[in-house]
Amino acid sequence: MGDGMSMGSSSPVNIEIRGDDFSELEKLGEKVTSIVKAVPGTREVSFSMEEGRPEIRLQIKRDKASSYGLTSTQIASAVRTSLSGSVATLYRTNGDEVNVRVEAMAKNKESLEDIKALQISTPFGTKIPLSQVVNFETVKGPTKITRDNQVRSVSIRGDIAGRDLQSVSRDIAEGIKEVVVPSGYTIEFGGEQKEMTEAFMDLALALVLAILLVYMIMAAQFESLMHPFIIMFSIPLALVGAVLGLVITGRTFSVVAFIGLIMLAGIVVNNGIVMVDYINRLRRQGKERKEAILEAGSVRLRPILMTASTTILAMVPLAVNIGEGAEARAPLATVVVGGLAFGAILTLVVIPVVYTFVDDLAGWLKRRLKRVTKTGDAVNS
Repeated sequence: MGDGMSMGSSSPVNIEIRGDDFSELEKLGEKVTSIVKAVPGTREVSFSMEEGRPEIRLQIKRDKASSYGLTSTQIASAVRTSLSGSVATLYRTNGDEVNVRVEAMAKNKESLEDIKALQISTPFGTKIPLSQVVNFETVKGPTKITRDNQVRSVSIRGDIAGRDLQSVSRDIAEGIKEVVVPSGYTIEFGGEQKEMTEAFMDLALALVLAILLVYMIMAAQFESLMHPFIIMFSIPLALVGAVLGLVITGRTFSVVAFIGLIMLAGIVVNNGIVMVDYINRLRRQGKERKEAILEAGSVRLRPILMTASTTILAMVPLAVNIGEGAEARAPLATVVVGGLAFGAILTLVVIPVVYTFVDDLAGWLKRRLKRVTKTGDAVNS
């Protein structure tokens, strides 16, 4: 899987961690971030919780609060009223209603010491400073809370350089396997890796459908299920040639290359069709199978080489990166050129062999069927 084609605006590396507790998410995120940074080829790796801003966390002293007759709800309400204010009543004038908000004076909440000195009324009619029943802790909180399917999530993002996305993602996945993930937490790949995987699944389905359609059309034309099956052996040969083409040129298997495979599935069978059709024609004329295969190979050699060479030569300029933007489409041409060249040459050898084997198998099945039929007739008589 290569990066020869942009799959969207998301980062190449995008890992989502989901769970309920922010502290646990932060621990997991820091571990995964260090793993991603250690993988060669990654750069500008960022963790969404690294950009948090300082905040004050209040933790109620439950024993102390209960001794004053205060509950957590009462303390939280008093703090919220003092800092943010709360609507105490409505003031009506000339048919309009205006909220009357009660809050502490600005000078009494300018610093942490002012907040600690906020007075809390107790059920006993006394007032105590907030610091008596609350512990204060300065922490770094998230700038935003992201949720996915109602579950909190954080993300690790990064770019890649000098390596393809597949190999980088594979190394990251190997490193993440060593991380102990608590129950209720998940680590998933997103971004371009996820989009690429989804695109490959869709293209794989398209390739299967293309092969089925090719087979169905040939079965209708040949009026046979056996002969199209023989011709379909051209496709694996072409796949081998496509892989060799990518290996020789040093190009990665990208989405564009996969599209080339789908094209190849419809092009490479032409050579097999020409060969098998001529063999069948000669056999209908009364020639033996071996003689028909040898004659078809010699007669159809030139047409097969001509059709293959014209398509290959037409793709060569694109395969060698001639023209603006050709590097993005070069894998497609490489797959077609390699697959067609390899497939055309081996078709002349493999297709006759497969034809002979399948024809022998079909003959054996017919004889077996006749023998079973005769045995059945003898028993019935």
